[in-house]
Amino acid sequence: MVVTGPFNSGKTSFIGSVSEIPVVRTERKITDNTRATKEQTTVAMDFGRITIDKDLALYLFGTPGQKRFDFMWEILSEGMLGFVVLVDSARPETFREARRILDTFRTYSNTPFVIAANKQDDEDAWPAEDLKIALGLDQSVRVLPCIATQKDSVKNILLELLYIILESATDEAAPARKG
Repeated sequence: MVVTGPFNSGKTSFIGSVSEIPVVRTERKITDNTRATKEQTTVAMDFGRITIDKDLALYLFGTPGQKRFDFMWEILSEGMLGFVVLVDSARPETFREARRILDTFRTYSNTPFVIAANKQDDEDAWPAEDLKIALGLDQSVRVLPCIATQKDSVKNILLELLYIILESATDEAAPARKG
């Protein structure tokens, strides 16, 4: 699974809150003083793992959020079963970038995805349904409330994505109906 989204949307926290292994992080100190909200940024990927049951483990790959590292996106998308676009729902100035990232990942692969409306514990957070409208998404796209620092919230997002993947695999395996 790939976890993507704009800079500072919570991708590293999302993976870190559920990973059973220490998260492999490729963070470096930010040298651009215009982004004072955090001191480090992911420059290649984050990697974590979560076991769903004895026969299923998910590998989570977090993308860098800064545009200058977007060359990693296509590499990380190879072979993905699905992806999560994490959006900081309290920062509407990042919504356009989130939509651009979604559109980019949809060109890489026709795999299932969900939108995670992160930071729902922030008083300025947009509700998931309002975020769906702001992003100009089709009604069928699932936009789910999320708090990336809470394990249960992240697990719910990943389980929802797994259900969508299973539904799409079942639909593809069904024989074509004659009629």
